[in-house]
Amino acid sequence: MGEILIQNADTVLTMDDGRRVLKNADVLIRDGQIAALGQGLETAGEGLRGAGCVVTPGLVNTHHHLYQNLTRAVPGGQDALLFGWLQRLYPIWSRFGPEEMFVSAQLGLVELALSGCSLSSDHLYLYPNGARLEDTIHAAAEVGLRFHPTRGAMSIGESAGGLPPDHLVEQEAAILNDMIRVVDGFHDASEGSMCRVGLAPCSPFSVSRELMRDTALLARDKGVMLHTHLAENDEDVAYSEAQFGCRPGQYAEELGWTGPDVWHAHCVKLNPAEIDLFARSRTGVAHCPCSNCRLGSGIAPVRQMRDARVPVGLGVDGSASNDMANLVGEARQSMLLQRVAQGADAMSAYEALEIATRGGADVLGRPDCGRLAAGMRADVAIWDVTGVASSCSWDPARCCWRGQRR
Repeated sequence: MGEILIQNADTVLTMDDGRRVLKNADVLIRDGQIAALGQGLETAGEGLRGAGCVVTPGLVNTHHHLYQNLTRAVPGGQDALLFGWLQRLYPIWSRFGPEEMFVSAQLGLVELALSGCSLSSDHLYLYPNGARLEDTIHAAAEVGLRFHPTRGAMSIGESAGGLPPDHLVEQEAAILNDMIRVVDGFHDASEGSMCRVGLAPCSPFSVSRELMRDTALLARDKGVMLHTHLAENDEDVAYSEAQFGCRPGQYAEELGWTGPDVWHAHCVKLNPAEIDLFARSRTGVAHCPCSNCRLGSGIAPVRQMRDARVPVGLGVDGSASNDMANLVGEARQSMLLQRVAQGADAMSAYEALEIATRGGADVLGRPDCGRLAAGMRADVAIWDVTGVASSCSWDPARCCWRGQRR
């Protein structure tokens, strides 16, 4: 792959173990890895001008539903809470097929890349009309982003007390068999992998207790990660208490859904005991602030999670519940919401960027990403801060999302 040298960047926010901030620095990339950072570096390869720019690790998206890129701003669902919003959109999604899954994944991943993202997960939990997980995997390979697709599932339809229509759910034996197929066919556990597959039943209100447990056992047998939605809003918590006789965190723990190989989306309504559980077990959280605002779910207790050392990353969620997929915008929204809830000193811009980079990489089990240090993957975002949007900023590195990605 050769060498690339980013020369004389105004600021390099490394997010390395020492959280170094380098001024007027170079970044040397060799064969897809960071080779060195410093001043006066040289290369016989390609040189990129870094003057007037802030360099950060590529941003990491820990939760998305790429198929929703074809259903932005759908009438009738714009002002509904989570359950009503889903019921409006299920009939539309049921008409999708392989082509829709492929095109929507391409659109969503390109949109993410334009906001500085270099690694994204995806949660695909419905497979109508012959659609398969690899429809999104092939799209990601063409776009070139590092990709963590998850084989989601729904198995409890309306007639059995679930939320999705019966024609969108699958038999649980078929789900498990296809999970085995996609892991065996597409999961790459090697260092620097471009594709790692996870297993991800949609939510506690759309699959059975048995499928949750069996999926956890299968994931550990295969050495892959687990993902689902949890404690997203008050309806979600009420459903768990009514159907399972416990809060979402306890339900997850009972079924083997805690640990460093698990990350849950949203977690807006985690209580202190659940935060402590996630901290002790190193269970990750995908925080989706814009979607949580859009659906009126609430403000996730990110400050409390971070203080307890719960691994937290950012997610844009689907474009049907966000309207866009701008990961650096999610970082800013996360900071602002914590300040609204807990005061202006609750979260700094730097901490928000840390959550968006190494925080997300750690949630996804990728310590080779999300930081700029020798030996790490060369997933880099370069932000031009010479434009009007960054004018008069005394320290543009502390508000780097106002620049334009190069």
